[in-house]
Amino acid sequence: MDNNQNFDQSKIRNFSIIAHIDHGKSTLADRLLEACGKSLAREKIQDRIMDRLEIEQDKGITVKLQAARLYWKGYQLNLIDTPGHVDFSYEVSRSLAACESAILLIDAQQGIQAQTISNTRKAIEQGLELIPVINKIDIPGVNLESRIKEIESILGFKRDEILLVSGKTGENVPALLDAIVEKSPAPSGDPNKSLRGLIFDSFYDEHKGVVVAVRIVDGEIKRSDKASKELPELFVSQVNMTIHPTEIGVFAPDLRETDSLSTGEVGYIATGLKDIKFFTVGDTISIDKDVEPLPGYKSPKPNVYATFFPTESDQYESLRIAIDKLSLNDGALTYEPQKSSLLGSGFRCGFLGLLHMEIVQERLEREFGVDLIITAPTVEYKILLNDDRLITIQTAQELPPITEIKEIREPWARVEILTPQSYIGYLMELCQNKRGQYVNTRYLNSNGENSTLVDQYIILEYDMPLASLISNFFDQLKNLSRGYASMEYELIDFFPVDLVKVSILVNKKEIPMLSFLETRENAREVAAKVISVMKDSIPRHQFEVPIQASIGAKVIARENVRAIRKDVTQKLYGGDYTRKLKVLERQKRGKKRLKMIGQVNIPQEAFLAILKT
Repeated sequence: MDNNQNFDQSKIRNFSIIAHIDHGKSTLADRLLEACGKSLAREKIQDRIMDRLEIEQDKGITVKLQAARLYWKGYQLNLIDTPGHVDFSYEVSRSLAACESAILLIDAQQGIQAQTISNTRKAIEQGLELIPVINKIDIPGVNLESRIKEIESILGFKRDEILLVSGKTGENVPALLDAIVEKSPAPSGDPNKSLRGLIFDSFYDEHKGVVVAVRIVDGEIKRSDKASKELPELFVSQVNMTIHPTEIGVFAPDLRETDSLSTGEVGYIATGLKDIKFFTVGDTISIDKDVEPLPGYKSPKPNVYATFFPTESDQYESLRIAIDKLSLNDGALTYEPQKSSLLGSGFRCGFLGLLHMEIVQERLEREFGVDLIITAPTVEYKILLNDDRLITIQTAQELPPITEIKEIREPWARVEILTPQSYIGYLMELCQNKRGQYVNTRYLNSNGENSTLVDQYIILEYDMPLASLISNFFDQLKNLSRGYASMEYELIDFFPVDLVKVSILVNKKEIPMLSFLETRENAREVAAKVISVMKDSIPRHQFEVPIQASIGAKVIARENVRAIRKDVTQKLYGGDYTRKLKVLERQKRGKKRLKMIGQVNIPQEAFLAILKT
């Protein structure tokens, strides 16, 4: 047991690592742990010990914030590693709220990216001390001088503030730890006040129940009796309830029990409770019910929606339990029950983006063993009815009759694209093709020297429908810019749009879960692409299967899945040709009957066809 009672508050440092995706946050975290005497050999089966989820290891990205306690030259350092992808920016905001400083990590090859600027803004808004660090200096041929000038020009740091490190080799990591101690302020808070702790994360443990990660803002929590390990009752403000914690401890980075958590420290509280609804990220834990709650967090609002169905109906309860537990660990995941006549019972889920959706899907399948069918992702629309009521819909099935609608409004986002100037023409054309509206261009140059390498970075600002962003915009952005461009976006408002419901019919029967909403201008083109992909994903039957797309009663696109044909005349030898005609006619009548009563097998690939467009 790591007993850390009465640790000097002035010698505590709480910091995060923030960066664009793939800039080396988790690898650097490994080197920080090693430099502070953490033996990773026992725990580290693979690299990136802070990426504890299987999916993080497989994909090489961080999707969940993780904490670890380190000790360096008599100082207690609490590290919170954060994701870099735009879909997980809410995790970054949560970790920053528990810190006083942040390492701003920049890849020596890629330089400043969109998330670099976005995370810098977040950190400055929260009043954090920033430590700029250039990572991957071990890579041959990198122009460090150009990168330093880029940071000076764009982010405004001075040359002597910028540290050069290698997360791979560990070069200059001790100097970085010294800088954290020197530049990071000690946590504020009053140790003499009653306990106030901020819940900045939570997860479910089979043995410990719900476990909450907390930053102690004021006061302390400690065992009243070390022998009995008894802990005081705690009050959870938002649900107005009392809990009896079973264990407190720190992230080392594995869970390690302690006797106390005091002002400024980061640790965990095991509640022993199995019901997740009692805990919300951003809530305040206290001993005194009259203590003023902490401000908490603004709840993240989903941008993308999709419905998850279990492949087998008897897996519904397993799916419900899995989503319940996952939502505790993922504050941005929302869900509600959904029923379909075709697919049975499932859950309509909300996500921050397509990568977030993909991660949730894979975690449900890997960690909980649930096989899923997933509908195509959609965005939220606002419908102004003729009686001036404003309703919200997420699927084409929810669209009211057109005669009841006065106006349809779709969500728009302000997109900031950071790119070298040489790609501006391609990216502007891409944005315009996605119905984007030009807002502004901001130039971020490197003060002239070595400008050919930095290539005068610019920020393109466009207002764009969110529906355009969640398709394949990001992939196209990377392809057109050869991987150099990056983007950041935020919702701004809802605006009117000429939208229609495109119904998909298979064997002349409408499949509600395949219907989608599209602008009238693009409906025919998109519908043709959808059913073309569906044609290749639906297996052939003994009868011809028509696939149609329609707006109301008007068919706007059609494809046919050819029937499996058998040569019924093979056994006929010689004789009058009319004998063959009679056999073929009987086959035709038989296939017509099959077509009327036959059930078409629609695999999951067909449901994902819309996404592929």
